[in-house]
Amino acid sequence: MKKILVLFVLFLSFFRFEAQADEGMWIPMLVNRLNYVDMQKMGLKLTAEEIYSANHSSLKDAVVIFGRGCTGEIISDKGLLITNHHCGYGSIQSVSSVEKDFLTNGFWAGTFQDEIPVPGLTVQFLVRMADVTRDMLNGVTREMSEKERNEMLATNRKNVVAEAIKDTHYNAVVKDYFEGNEFYLLVYETFKDIRLVGTPPEVIGKFGADTDNWMWPRHTADFSMFRVYANADNQPADFSLLNVPYHPKRFLPISINGVKKGDFSMIMGNPGSTDRYLTSWGVDLAINETNPTIVKIREEKLRIMKEGMDANEKVRLQYASKYAGTANYWKYFIGQTQGLKRLKVADKKRRLEQDFTTWIETDPKAMADYGQALPLIAGAYKSLGKYNLMRWYYAEGVMRGSEILGFASKFGQLKELLMAAKTDQTAIDKEVAKLREGLDDYFKNYNAAIDQKLLGSMMQMLHKDVPVEQQPELLKKIADKYDGNFDEWAEDLFEKSRFGSKEEVVDFLAHPKAKNIIKDPAYELLVAFNAMFETYKTLTADANADLQRGNRIFVAGLQAMQPKKVFYPNANFSLRLTYGTVQDYFPADAVHYDYTTTLQGVMDKEDPSVKEFTVPAKLKEIYKAKDFGPYGNPDGSMTVNFLTTHDITGGNSGSPVIDGEGRLIGLAFDGNWEAMSGDIAFEPELQRTINVDIRYVLLVIDKLAGAQNLINEMTITKN
Repeated sequence: MKKILVLFVLFLSFFRFEAQADEGMWIPMLVNRLNYVDMQKMGLKLTAEEIYSANHSSLKDAVVIFGRGCTGEIISDKGLLITNHHCGYGSIQSVSSVEKDFLTNGFWAGTFQDEIPVPGLTVQFLVRMADVTRDMLNGVTREMSEKERNEMLATNRKNVVAEAIKDTHYNAVVKDYFEGNEFYLLVYETFKDIRLVGTPPEVIGKFGADTDNWMWPRHTADFSMFRVYANADNQPADFSLLNVPYHPKRFLPISINGVKKGDFSMIMGNPGSTDRYLTSWGVDLAINETNPTIVKIREEKLRIMKEGMDANEKVRLQYASKYAGTANYWKYFIGQTQGLKRLKVADKKRRLEQDFTTWIETDPKAMADYGQALPLIAGAYKSLGKYNLMRWYYAEGVMRGSEILGFASKFGQLKELLMAAKTDQTAIDKEVAKLREGLDDYFKNYNAAIDQKLLGSMMQMLHKDVPVEQQPELLKKIADKYDGNFDEWAEDLFEKSRFGSKEEVVDFLAHPKAKNIIKDPAYELLVAFNAMFETYKTLTADANADLQRGNRIFVAGLQAMQPKKVFYPNANFSLRLTYGTVQDYFPADAVHYDYTTTLQGVMDKEDPSVKEFTVPAKLKEIYKAKDFGPYGNPDGSMTVNFLTTHDITGGNSGSPVIDGEGRLIGLAFDGNWEAMSGDIAFEPELQRTINVDIRYVLLVIDKLAGAQNLINEMTITKN
């Protein structure tokens, strides 16, 4: 009887976590083997090679990594690129000023000459990818410690990359998949001359702002446009007036047919990070401590920034991008915690872990191969939990807290050069020049008064919440000296530190001395925290090694336990494909959300007293006249946003939503609130991707901006 029960439990385990058709962030080069038949049945008309090919033009050649954390796509044969407004936000802000406020007013280039270079912005095209697991595991044995294994992997990684880019202008990276059980090489071509072409006003591109973020119904034209420039040989080059628009291997045509429920669609993009194989111990820690801590710290940072932004228009522009970036994942972690609790994700994980335990207990070989996985993971979390608060306060309150500490860290290399036994004046001059070069960009978006408040508040919170033995001695001395008044201490620090003033930094760089860096109070504090964090890394090294090994063995064990299941790897900011359909959903009992929103909803939400719900007069005129041109619906409405069942996450922002014939129908820009736990557990009944309809994008470009030059440049089809 017991054996029958065990077999029944195992049978259930094979199906309990079976992937739905819409779940999965699939490796494009494996689509033909893993997904192509299913996609054809759902409505795909392209061949597998038209989706991904290393040797011929394919969809992957039109999809790029935009900047450091988003996706974009090429939509003309002249390198015209479209991505989300929130992806381009920092770049738009960087070329804006109080006099030319492109964030507030929008911008549209009438000619190539009007396009604005964005220093530091890059676009990366994936040239090819390859399975290099065998090369990466060369010399790796089961008997190795994690440290030995990682050292061998680092050596192999360096060799694989060097061989891949030898005699080319490409760059490459080897990324881990399935918790380090597999490895893939990704070779990129990186372009550095990227120019702003167009962006709607913020009240359109960010309509609803923080209030509507992660929510449905949504009414946002979340897009901005850039152009990739190349040299005369169509290759990457630094900015030059001699550069010309890039001629891509592939660009996406645009369909204005519109969407209807059940339509097949797919997304190609670069999802940043998921943790679908996270165990119950990790979920519990996230719910009970990690997420609430991040939310608490970010909430205070947002309060301080908003206070300064509301008081001064220049400060508002300086901190617009910083505020938006902080707010986005502040709200995300609130929603994720609620979702993990509501959907009882930890309990589901525990059931899977019990199934896993039952399986290995019935199979001696499985026990030998995978039996140590869960004990290693459980023990690791027990150890790591002791230092979890310290870890997140260091990350959020120190490294992503007051900017003066991060800025001070940039002077560490100069200090080392100045202290060297043998003076290398050439190296010193080069480092000084590098530091000088970045001053204008840094201080353009810096306000010392806000940063001082951030520093005092972050240190106050850290001193109160983190176990005292895990705090630097310097912080404890400060607390004693100032009787716990960290605001007073922060005021003194900013008076004494040179790193809060551009003028003082310029003066210092004219005659740099090591002692002036070492004795600077901001640098002293940074050094103290870094030393504390190094102690933390030493204390948690064994636990992190156990967690790494345990996770790798656990995932391998899951694949062995469920041999008929098709697994997909966690997101790691590499090109992936996800596919599904246009769908509505039921977020709660007796509540139904339709799969599209319309321009009427924008008008219904209008509130002139609230900036994020302001509607431009011209858009109201277009709506009143129903002047939607070829972009409107047959019933006279104008679709704004729509929902799909795609499996995406951060990094997918700006990804193209593509129909079965390979045409662009929208841009992915958000997930829905009810499924914020999706990075850890996909919930097919609830999880939806929020997309801006490409027809609304075209309406804004055509009717609102009058940028007919851009409309003419695209290939727009109907039927």
